[in-house]
Amino acid sequence: MRIRFLGTGTSHGVPVIACACPVCSSRDPRDRRFRSSILVESAEASVLVDAGPEFRLQALGARLERLDALLLTHAHADHLHGLDDVRSLSRKAALPVYGNEEALSEARERFSYAFRAGQEGGGKPRLALLPPPPEGFDIGDVRVLAVPLLHGALPVLGWRLGRFAYLTDCSAIPEASWALLSGVETVVLDGLRYRPHPTHFSVDEALAAARRLGARETWLTHLTHDAGHAELEAYCRAKGGDSGARPAWDGLEIEA
Repeated sequence: MRIRFLGTGTSHGVPVIACACPVCSSRDPRDRRFRSSILVESAEASVLVDAGPEFRLQALGARLERLDALLLTHAHADHLHGLDDVRSLSRKAALPVYGNEEALSEARERFSYAFRAGQEGGGKPRLALLPPPPEGFDIGDVRVLAVPLLHGALPVLGWRLGRFAYLTDCSAIPEASWALLSGVETVVLDGLRYRPHPTHFSVDEALAAARRLGARETWLTHLTHDAGHAELEAYCRAKGGDSGARPAWDGLEIEA
């Protein structure tokens, strides 16, 4: 199973509009971060996790030709507002979109034109909004399990696909969810910045979660412009110990 990081940035993206800080001005391509999203591809499945504002550019960059499902972590704009751009990938059949009740309700409200009769105009995305079965479900040859997380006080979802887990935009992993993550070998964790934040793991909190998970490799995502890639990589080497954690970057591809 191949995972491509379509974006690794926070809600502002990096560079941030009207910011001339060292990271936003960096020439290191790893410091250019679209809003966070991944593409998971196997022999039988093509699965997108989140569709943020740059989804069209991300899809073109990945040469995406088909989608079998979209998994939503939550409905904040940086994870949902590219939803209209699945139009060309949902012409033959409605695209299954999985999420918790709040995320699906928000998607239906914000993209209401896609669910009502009326003039087609330039076309509408064809979407089938579905709650994930708690026991898990299959997308082609990939077994998928929703993992409840907390994003501050907001219930959100992480996603486990086989032995890979994607846990972005979280400030806590509820105790019951740790069992759902048993045996993961590759994990992606929210690691917003060094300073604490009320709705996201800090880098140190992500490193602590990585140590408890004990995965073979851990990648940090949803990164701000507070630190550049090279600095974060050095920090993770120095402070991460045996966590195996390091920052991801846009366009990174891994096998899991």
